[in-house]
Amino acid sequence: MIPWLADDSLLFPPLDKALAEPNGLLAAGGDLSKARLLSAYRSGIFPWYNPGEPILWWSPDPRCIVLPDKLHVSRSLRKRLRRTDYRVTFDQAFEHVVRACAGPRRGQQGTWISHEIFSAYVNLHHQGIAHSVEVWMGDELVGGLYGLAIGSVFFGESMFSYQRDASKIGFTWCVTQLKQWGYQLIDCQVYNDHLASLGAIEITRHDFAVSLDQLCEQSLDHTWQFSITREAVCENSCS
Repeated sequence: MIPWLADDSLLFPPLDKALAEPNGLLAAGGDLSKARLLSAYRSGIFPWYNPGEPILWWSPDPRCIVLPDKLHVSRSLRKRLRRTDYRVTFDQAFEHVVRACAGPRRGQQGTWISHEIFSAYVNLHHQGIAHSVEVWMGDELVGGLYGLAIGSVFFGESMFSYQRDASKIGFTWCVTQLKQWGYQLIDCQVYNDHLASLGAIEITRHDFAVSLDQLCEQSLDHTWQFSITREAVCENSCS
């Protein structure tokens, strides 16, 4: 049985108390306030639950991550990155990206991105904590992702794609730019083949939490809102 979080405390149970099945389920209850969410992410915990359920908090073991200098760009994706029929922006359509991530997906029913989740992360965006990457074809948003930036860690939350490779383009540019800014680790939460093709690996929950203790305290100074230039495309992803 998992513990219920107290309304007047931001403390979470120790990570080693998380269930093995379902993998990583740690606690229930609480809220999605800025303070609680920051406490969770800094500790290696994230919320994930279906609409109408209590808030569930997770810390799976192992943890899926990408190290920025270990990004893998396949030959076919590299060729796609050279094309000029798309553009990439950062923090220019955050709410649109989250809504798209909440949209229906092949083989899935419903979405875990409820109105409550949407509101909480939009609030974090307005406070400079949550950020988005957008992939456009003309004026049409065709792919993207969003997550949280804390210290030198980017905690990825969700991505979407309406065109082939659009999410991979967005992710590739996100990692490339994060590396330039000095980020050390990208949290991908749970391993899948899509992330593995981009260089994702698994580490133990313990090692992940130890990394967060140091990396979340680092301070980086940069501006999120900008567009990738075509010159940067050729210089950074196509060589």
